[in-house]
Amino acid sequence: MKKGFRGWHQRGYLPHFDAPGVTQFVTFQLSDSFPATRRAEWEVILREPDDSAKRRKLETWLDRGHGECWLRRRDVAELVENILLEVDGRNYRMQAWVVMPNHVHLVVAVWDVPLVKLMNGWKGKSSREANKLLGRRGKFWQEDYYDTLVRDEAHLKRAIRYTEQNPTKAFLTKAAREWPWSSAHHRDEYERLPWQRAAG
Repeated sequence: MKKGFRGWHQRGYLPHFDAPGVTQFVTFQLSDSFPATRRAEWEVILREPDDSAKRRKLETWLDRGHGECWLRRRDVAELVENILLEVDGRNYRMQAWVVMPNHVHLVVAVWDVPLVKLMNGWKGKSSREANKLLGRRGKFWQEDYYDTLVRDEAHLKRAIRYTEQNPTKAFLTKAAREWPWSSAHHRDEYERLPWQRAAG
């Protein structure tokens, strides 16, 4: 295993997989997206074996828009999206993303830097900058994140579709392209992202 990559491991109560050359479907959320009164209940659910039913429960909860939803603000959502994309193509390739009002979904191909290090960088920088914009201090993101190893091309297509359709599923837009902080918004008429157009 390449230096810094840990394979299967656990941080807190969520299992993670970290290896070079894999694609991951990642979800992370704001610190208040799970109210303290319900957090113990969710920690029990998240300790259950990784399966699609557990993931659906988590997604349904997040799509209800609990918490302050700081990512609903245009300036904060743009900041987070820009940080995710600022070095795209160096140590990772963003296949799809969406910044929702209280959470973020990514489909990311991990190259030379472990996912945990990428996540720490994205969350650390966006937390500091977002707190400045919001005039606040304290925790911005929940500490952990949820990742699923993308197994094959069919799984990749489903993960991209889920990510880009999340705003329509949550009744925030009628069409995925209408949500400004999403890879769907950046796709051309051939469904290519800017980096795919540049590659020819």
